[in-house]
Amino acid sequence: MNLKRIFGAVLTILGIVSLIYAAQVFLSTSENTKDTKTLVIYGILGLLFFVSGINLVRTTKDES
Repeated sequence: MNLKRIFGAVLTILGIVSLIYAAQVFLSTSENTKDTKTLVIYGILGLLFFVSGINLVRTTKDES
């Protein structure tokens, strides 16, 4: 298996976990005390990791 594909899969999983954590923080806080800094940081990093991981897996050619 190619090292770039493994790294892309790790980035994708890290992005998914980060997006799930951001969603959990969004749902667990009350309306008055939204922790916007945490939501923005984890949301942007999760989206960045997810998109870059998917792109890396998709564009890497499978050489056996």
